[in-house]
Amino acid sequence: MKNDSLITAVLFDFGGVITTSPFEAFARYELELGLPPDSIRKINSTNPDDNAWAKMERSEVTLSEFCQLFEAEAMSMGLELSGEKVLGCLSGGVRPQMVIALEILKERLPIGCITNNMKSGHGSGMSRTEDQAASIAEIMTMFEVVIESAKVGIRKPDPRIYEMACAELSVDPRNCAYLDDLGINCKPAANLGMTAIKVTDPDEALDDLERAVGFSLR
Repeated sequence: MKNDSLITAVLFDFGGVITTSPFEAFARYELELGLPPDSIRKINSTNPDDNAWAKMERSEVTLSEFCQLFEAEAMSMGLELSGEKVLGCLSGGVRPQMVIALEILKERLPIGCITNNMKSGHGSGMSRTEDQAASIAEIMTMFEVVIESAKVGIRKPDPRIYEMACAELSVDPRNCAYLDDLGINCKPAANLGMTAIKVTDPDEALDDLERAVGFSLR
């Protein structure tokens, strides 16, 4: 983790950072079907720039088209899955410690969000219920900038989406911290000079972010 730059802005991924990881829900669905662990991640990491998942996150296909494409990709690997149920796994619960950190950060630094999302569920957090969508919408108002792949037609790890967020915040990437739960999405941020923090345990990630910004986030 790079930490020798003055951090003047912080960018967050949403799912798996502000909310719990969808991978936990994927694992439960795989267990329910008796499939090998990480089957869904295997499908999504095959042909990652042009598969059903990538096309849906860039809004190049409809919900029904995504389901057909995803289920065909799964079947080609000998797996039978419901695309609709997989999408239902995307909406995680809010992590309260992250919301507190956002509240503290907002008083001192510009903050933004870069999220790979889909036009599925309610709102940018892809919530499965309207109540959950309202809660996430309130969190979204805390960010000065929100870049959604489904709206801009670019998805992480394309460096352009990080550059877009930095431009809107008027911040040099070298003065920005970025949090994401996927290493593949942290790499381009780091290549641009950001302090990239991979989120596996949210409390450990906050420890790293505190060291980067130089003040407490609890």
